[in-house]
Amino acid sequence: MKRKLIAAIGVAGIMIGAAACGGSDKKDGPAGGDAKELTVWLTVDAQKNWPELVKAADDAIVAKHPGLKINHEYYGWPDKNAKLDAVLATDKAPDVVEMGNTEMLAYSIKGAFAEVDPSKFDNSAAWLDGLKASVSYDGKTYGVPYYAGGRTATWRKDIAADAGVTATPKTYTELTADLDKIQAKQGDKFSAWYQPTRDWYAAMSYVYDAGGSIAKEDGGKFKANLSSPESVKGLTEFKNVVDKYMKGDKTKDESDRPIVYGQGKSGLIFSAAWEGANAALPENDKVGKLADKIESFVMPALSGKAMPVFLGGSDLAIPVKSKAQGLAAEWINALTGAQGQKGLIAKGNLPNNKTDLAPLKSDPKTAVPATAAESSWFVPMAPGWGQVEKAQVLQTMLQNIGTGKQTVEAAAKDADAAIDKVINTK
Repeated sequence: MKRKLIAAIGVAGIMIGAAACGGSDKKDGPAGGDAKELTVWLTVDAQKNWPELVKAADDAIVAKHPGLKINHEYYGWPDKNAKLDAVLATDKAPDVVEMGNTEMLAYSIKGAFAEVDPSKFDNSAAWLDGLKASVSYDGKTYGVPYYAGGRTATWRKDIAADAGVTATPKTYTELTADLDKIQAKQGDKFSAWYQPTRDWYAAMSYVYDAGGSIAKEDGGKFKANLSSPESVKGLTEFKNVVDKYMKGDKTKDESDRPIVYGQGKSGLIFSAAWEGANAALPENDKVGKLADKIESFVMPALSGKAMPVFLGGSDLAIPVKSKAQGLAAEWINALTGAQGQKGLIAKGNLPNNKTDLAPLKSDPKTAVPATAAESSWFVPMAPGWGQVEKAQVLQTMLQNIGTGKQTVEAAAKDADAAIDKVINTK
């Protein structure tokens, strides 16, 4: 499963013909009933990895509404939003659309999605905080959490053992001491920790662990906070990691990390939980039997706690122009409800709620990502956040820091200035 969250930035031109507060004026009414077709847009993750779960949701709704036709369209993350923006400007909007959780806010602000009643969806009272925040705006709910994805550390057990390290580190001091041994053993052409410089998800984990943040809210307005002493402390430690252990291209992002890791020139990655397994797929594994040589663990942090991780994931929303909003809500609950979550967990995802997350912490197969997800951070829920992502402000700052073009302090100050220009703009 590959997750790539692309900021929702093209919605400014969408012409919304109705308020995003429900579908009582639609012909099927809020409860559904009269619509004969339902159009569902999902990403290729569902098509490739859990088509049987989608079919089960279809079957459940068709059983309740005989004769209903359900149409599916699947999109890749990079091009999904451009196509969505185009169709939302017409009267051909889909009835359900999958969104990355950082994409939701911009569309909610612009009135693109219908308000939903959380009480109509299974386990809504226990939705994970990071996902609940992503579907909330101005006290209302504009989507339903689908599944979550945490971040873990994954390293090569065999390489660690060659350096005399026989157990995964429990503290940050142990982690860096182990990496020092691995780096010394493997030499300068090897990355003890393959950490792409532009990977802002990892870098901001250091910022939040140090008590910093991307931005702070005060009186309904957001102010960039990357140049604060706490944020600078986190960024400085991230730079130390890149300087000491990352021997690859200092201008790279994380998009091809599983492929690079599968080539066998690095020991550790701190990444989305699925990336280690992806590196071990036959098409990526250049090491040979990589799956037997890797081990995941909860990333320790400099603070002495578990590293706070970005809680990624997907949400499902109902475009306000949908003519079948009630049926759309029923279909979403069929996919994201109790049975659907069981299937999604079996596919390696984290559930959308704390109730289902709790038992995963005691299962050896899921304990690491489930435990890691307990300590998390999320992007500022600011109206202009999509513009910050579009401009790649964080990636530019990190590249300038990693390549030595700017000091940490100077790069953070420039990033704050760029963020402040757009973060409060709807």
